[in-house]
Amino acid sequence: MQNLTLALDAMGGDFGPQVSVPAAMQALRQNPFLKIILVGDQTKISPLTSSFQDISARYEIIHTDEIVTMSDRPAHALRNRKKSSMRLAIELVRDKKADACLSGGNTGALMAMSKVLLKTLPGVDRPALIGRLPTVADKPVYVLDLGANVSCDSEALFQFAVMGSVVSEVVDKTVSPSVSLLNVGIEEIKGNDQVQQAGLLLQQSPQVNYRGFIEGNEIYSGNSDVIVCDGFVGNITLKTSEGIAKFLIEDLKSQITQNWFAKTLSKLLGTKIQSVLSQMNPDQYNGASLVGLRGIVVKSHGNADENAFLNAINLAITEAQRQLPELICERLESILLDIQAE
Repeated sequence: MQNLTLALDAMGGDFGPQVSVPAAMQALRQNPFLKIILVGDQTKISPLTSSFQDISARYEIIHTDEIVTMSDRPAHALRNRKKSSMRLAIELVRDKKADACLSGGNTGALMAMSKVLLKTLPGVDRPALIGRLPTVADKPVYVLDLGANVSCDSEALFQFAVMGSVVSEVVDKTVSPSVSLLNVGIEEIKGNDQVQQAGLLLQQSPQVNYRGFIEGNEIYSGNSDVIVCDGFVGNITLKTSEGIAKFLIEDLKSQITQNWFAKTLSKLLGTKIQSVLSQMNPDQYNGASLVGLRGIVVKSHGNADENAFLNAINLAITEAQRQLPELICERLESILLDIQAE
C-alpha cells in the first residue's frame, strides 16, 4: 500500500481536538501506511496524543493558535486568517506535503481558501461540495452541490454532473453512474432556465449517463447514482434529510423503550433494528468533498463525533489513493474535446 499523508485542521468543528485528534489516532491504528499532520494549538493537541506513543512516528503537530471561527465571513477569513489551522492544512496540500486535507470548520471559508490556494481544474469554474446519502437500494447516492455555491448557471450544473459521475465511479466503483437533475417535476417543461439548459447540455454529452429530471421524493429511491442541484437547494436537502433521520432514530428508540410489545420485538429483531438505525444515522455518511480542485479537500460536519470524523478521514484516504482530481481532470478534458469536435 502506498504511503499517504493527511493534513488535518485539528481545531475545526464544534468540538475541535477533542474529536479530531482521537479520530486521527484511530485512523493511524487502522491504516499503517498513513501519516497525519495535525495542525492547531499544540497545547490542546499534545495531551490527547500522549497515550499513542507507539505510533508517534506517524503523526506530526504543526502549531498555530489562530483559527477560523464559524462566524467569519469567507472574504474576511481569506484576508485575515493566514496563519489559521484551516489555511495551513490546505497549504500543505498545495505544497505537496500532504495528499489530502480535512476540516470540520467554516464551509464558506474552506471553499474560499481552497479555491484560491489550490486553484480549480481546467474546465471547472467552481468547486462543488459532494456528499453521500443512503437509499432503499442499499447503495449510496451522491448529491452535489451541498452548499458551496448558492446559485449556479447551467454550465456549472453540467460540470457538477461530470464530476459527480467520476466520484461515483472512483469511490464506489459504479459502472456508468446514472445522473439526474433535481427539479420540481420530471417533465421537460418544468424548472427554471438553469436546470432546463443544464439538461440540454447533458443530453448532448454521451460520456455522461444522464437520466433526466428527478423530484425530491425520489432522492432515496436508488434510481440515480448522482443527483445534481445548486448549493441552495442541496444544502436544504441535506439538512432536512439529517433532521428527519435524527427524528426517526430518536422516535424509534423511544418507542422501543416505552412500549412493552416493541421492547419484546426489539429483543427478537435486535440485529435488524440496529442495522436500520445504522443505515439512517447521518454520521455513517459524514464527509463531503470539494471536487473540482487541484487537490483533495474533505469537509466534515461541524458537530461530528469521533466515529463520524473517522468516516470523513477514511473518505479522504480513499480519494487520495485513487487520485480523484486527476481522474476528474481527464474526464472533463475528454468531454470538452468531444464538444469542440462537434
